[in-house]
Parts: sequence; structure tokens; C-alpha cells
Amino acid sequence: MCGVSWLPSSAISALRRGRVTSRFLIQSKDVALYRSVHSNASEHLKSILREEINNIKAAGTWKEERIITSSQSTLISVAGQNTKILNFCANNYLGLSNHPEVVHAAKTALEKYGAGLSSVRFICGTQSIHKELEKKIADFHCKEDTILYPSCFDANGGFFESVLTPKDAVLSDELNHASIIDGIRLCKAQKFRYKHRDMADLEENLKKVSDARLKVIATDGVFSMDGNVAPLPDICKLAQKYGALTFVDECHATGFFGKTGRGTEEFYGMMGAIDIITSTLGKAVGGAAGGYTTGPKELIDILRQRSRPYLFSNSMPPAVVGAAVKALDLLINDSSFTERIQKNTERFRSAMTKAGFTIAGENHPICPVMLGDAKLATIFAEQMLCRGIYVIGFSYPVVPKDKARIRVQISAAHTKDEIDKAVNAFVDIGKKLNVIK
Repeated sequence: MCGVSWLPSSAISALRRGRVTSRFLIQSKDVALYRSVHSNASEHLKSILREEINNIKAAGTWKEERIITSSQSTLISVAGQNTKILNFCANNYLGLSNHPEVVHAAKTALEKYGAGLSSVRFICGTQSIHKELEKKIADFHCKEDTILYPSCFDANGGFFESVLTPKDAVLSDELNHASIIDGIRLCKAQKFRYKHRDMADLEENLKKVSDARLKVIATDGVFSMDGNVAPLPDICKLAQKYGALTFVDECHATGFFGKTGRGTEEFYGMMGAIDIITSTLGKAVGGAAGGYTTGPKELIDILRQRSRPYLFSNSMPPAVVGAAVKALDLLINDSSFTERIQKNTERFRSAMTKAGFTIAGENHPICPVMLGDAKLATIFAEQMLCRGIYVIGFSYPVVPKDKARIRVQISAAHTKDEIDKAVNAFVDIGKKLNVIK
């Protein structure tokens, strides 16, 4: 009897025999008592959460969600704004989120394959387009096989627990994405966290696990809050020296980083060197949803058998799969996407640095404008919106305390004039708020 476990046993018994009316339930003193207790507990919860909310607001780290009333693009409509706003904070690195060919491919897949599968993959949720996309991703990364997930968060959450045992060890960069951190928490392997991009610290930790059955070095390829790049050549040397596997999250690299958009491996000229790659289809590659793990076929086979986010999540919707297939085709067949984003990144970083701003990271489209103070970042972002530029302030707990910033993200779809308009707005507001002179 779902939902009535709080009733007296006599009432449950009568209900099962069909001898109890709704009137009995409504008038029962047990119901009234339950509602009274439930109400008290609910109010207690609300009071605790209200205090937490007030503390967050007082700290200046409360995050308001702005409402977009148009499709994702470089020019968007935002609720409460009378004019189109220039968007400089989307992960739409290649401008494909609303590309007409990608949208058309999604519509075609929707009409041919339906809205969804109503199933997980191993029951009746695998269509030909899922296999097509998995093969295309594997070929793109020069890997043997690929497994799709609803998101890269799920891909990272599904790897460590499925593969690693107490006999194994995992070594993780301290600034890795939350999904890697959560995924590692789920497994029973020995866990070590090395200092950010510190190869001496990584090596010291590798020495401690020399007897482990498997050793996995896990890192972001590009760190999303800072725009800096993992030192993959040095990581791979240590991996070879100590017999470790390399695991790289490429969410902020796939599709646009490296000469042809194949990510951090290509950026360093070492395609095929990384053992296991996870990434997303929700950023540069179509911008809708979905993630994946790509690597050795045996690994992918085991993940299909054991990975809980894969086994217990519905298949990716056909429209999303169709859009991702088309986005990959566009990227593979047209190098202008990656060329434009690289030129746009150089233009923005150069102008902002010349104006006196501190821009963290390396030559990556993630361009964090470092401000330090959380309230300042929020105020700065609000004033940028008044100038027609959509950016967001990032503060604790998304980034470390006293490291607040506005994370600007450049797209291949931005024009030179749009980039210059954003820079000019930053300069004017930066001088007004005494960030620059």
C-alpha cells in the first residue's frame, strides 16, 4: 500500500480488503496526527534552509538564473531586457548549438526514430544511430570503441566504480571537475590527490602505490574554471615510468582545442597517447546533451556490463544523437570552425591584457577575468548586462575563496565587432569599479 505505511495496521488491512472508504482515511485521527507532525518537520526544514539561503546571499555568492527566451546563440533574448544581448558565457564554442544543419539533423532523427526509447540501452534502447555515433567518436579520438552516457558527469561517475577495486589506486589532480571527484568517491580504490599540475607531487604519490594492481592518473585536459591545460607530456612520462593508466576529461577541449579540435592530445601533438578519454556532446559538439567514454574495446565492454549510470539511465534521445552526428561531421569536414575560435580567442585575450586585466589560463577560449571579490564579480556581471553583454560572476564554492572571476567564453561564431564591444564594456566598467586604471 504505497504511501500509507503510517496508518494503523487495522486500517491497512481494511484497505487491502477493499473495506475502507476515503472518508475513513480523511477523518482518521492518525491522519491528522501525521499531518501535524509532518507540518512541524517541514517548517523546521524550511527554517534551516532559509538561514542557509540568507547566509549565501550575505556572502554575495547567491546565483540568480537569468531566463533566455530565444535559442542559444551569440545574440540571445533575455527576460527583462528589451534588446538582444551578446552572449559571452556559453559553452557553445563552435557556434553549433543553433546551426541550421545541426537543427535539421535533429528534426530528421526525431521524425525517423521518435522522441525517445523509453528504455535503457541493453533492454530495447539501442538504435542504429547510437552505434553510428559511438563509432564516429572512437574514430575521431583514434580509439577502439566508445560508450554513450546521458552526460559526461555520468561517464565520469560510471568509470571508477566499475573498474577499480581495493587492489587499485587512483591519483587525481586537486582541481579536477566535480564529476571526477564524485566518481572517485564511489570506488574502493586507494585515493590520492596531487597538487594542481605538480608533477613532483604526482610522482611522490605514484611511488606510494607501486604495488597496486592498476594505477590510474586522472586529470582534466583543460581545467574549466581557469582555462589552463594539464601537462600531458609529463603525465604520460610518469605513467610510463610507473606503469600507470591515463584518464583525461576532455569536456573543455573536444571539438575546438588543438589544430583540428581533437583536444589536449592533439594540442600537444600526441594523438593516441591517452588511455581513456571522457567528454561531452553538450558543449562544442552540438550543445544539447550527452557524454561518452572512449578507449580500449575491453574497457568499453566492461562498462556496458557494470557502469550504473549506463545500465540504469534511458538511452540518449534520437534527436540529440542525430544532432551530435551532424556536428561531428561539420567539425571533421570544415577546419574553419577551429580556426575562427583560435583567432577570436587571441583577439580577446590580447585586448583585455593590454587594457590591464588579469586573464587566467593559457591560450584557451575560457578566459577568466580575475577579480578576487565575490560581490565585485556579481556587480561587474550585472553592469555588463546593462551594457548588453551576458557574462556570469563565478565565486565560492564553484571556485576557491578570494578567487572570484568572470569567466568569459569565446565562440567561433563571435564576430570581431562583437568581441571588441565586449572588451570596451569591460574596460569602461573596470575603470568605474576601480579594477583597472
